[in-house]
Amino acid sequence: MSPVGRPKAEKPKSKRFSIRLDDETERKLEIYCKERNITKGEAIRHGIHLLLQNK
Repeated sequence: MSPVGRPKAEKPKSKRFSIRLDDETERKLEIYCKERNITKGEAIRHGIHLLLQNK
């Protein structure tokens, strides 16, 4: 019998964060995500990686 549900992810995203954004920043994030067809989480993770590269 095959397993039910989604396959296990290579890097599960189990950590959660909550942030507060002003209206303008949230609007810019929405536009960025729609233009690139990505989620807000993906955009924020990408931003974190860019910050760490520029250390």
